[in-house]
Amino acid sequence: MSKNREIESKTLLEKDVFSAILKTFPSKKSFTQINYYFDDDKETLKNNKISLRIRLYPDKAEQTMKVPAKKLRQESYHEVIEINDPLSLKVAQEIVENSLNGGVTIFGNNCGKYLSDNFSDICQELKIFSYSKTTRHLLVGPNDCELTLDETSYPDRYQDFELEIENDNPDLIKQTLNTLIQQFNFHSNPQNTNQNKIARASLHRN
Repeated sequence: MSKNREIESKTLLEKDVFSAILKTFPSKKSFTQINYYFDDDKETLKNNKISLRIRLYPDKAEQTMKVPAKKLRQESYHEVIEINDPLSLKVAQEIVENSLNGGVTIFGNNCGKYLSDNFSDICQELKIFSYSKTTRHLLVGPNDCELTLDETSYPDRYQDFELEIENDNPDLIKQTLNTLIQQFNFHSNPQNTNQNKIARASLHRN
């Protein structure tokens, strides 16, 4: 289990800008992941600004909650507390299949403890409401700051392209983002900035 503070800039890009950035900077690695998102019918977690997912990689899996940080370290970028519990791929696949077939999903470990401590009344009502599939590219960007480029598809076949810059230092995020904006001539505005994937998955479900 890991619990950490996540500070990141999130910017939706046009495909040509995404491709140009991808071709410009050295690649560290690329991989595919599938996220299955959980909530109850009343969207209790969403209404409390919490996301809950099971993420499948080719050879492993994890369950993750993103919950509001009680005290923000900055106000410019997306900032949450992320709780991760590792799962075997087999167990995660069984949980997903059970939920898709209408079974009850009970989360254990630290995500489960957070739910039972704060949302005990909905613990047996959680189910998958959408999913997304992402090809993720990790690059060595300006200032040796890691860039994450995500190409994501949703149940209705909609696709989007996103740049994420995650770092504990907000000033480095700002400097790196400004460098990319100048170099690749894109703009950061309320419509393309700090839009989380779970909201897009909800919008683009079948």
